[in-house]
Amino acid sequence: MPTYVFRCPQACDDVEQVHSMLTVPDDVECPVCAERARRIVTAARLGVGDSAAMRAHDATRATADAPAVVSSVPGSQRRSTPVTTNPLHRRLPRP
Repeated sequence: MPTYVFRCPQACDDVEQVHSMLTVPDDVECPVCAERARRIVTAARLGVGDSAAMRAHDATRATADAPAVVSSVPGSQRRSTPVTTNPLHRRLPRP
């Protein structure tokens, strides 16, 4: 179900509530001052979830803004290209 944000006219903190799309109210009671908080338009919250894929996505997104600081250049982990001894492979084009 979607999360909706409601804003109080008394400048209290925004109120976030989960409602089905069929029963979403236009306003709710502010828990701080008891005024009527109106629903505001926000960006869709599609990344809300607790799956392993979403945790990996969130971790990747977090490193885009604040990359980890390293003290040295990582070593080369490249393996050498295996050499074949099959005589039939001699006729193949080389890269």
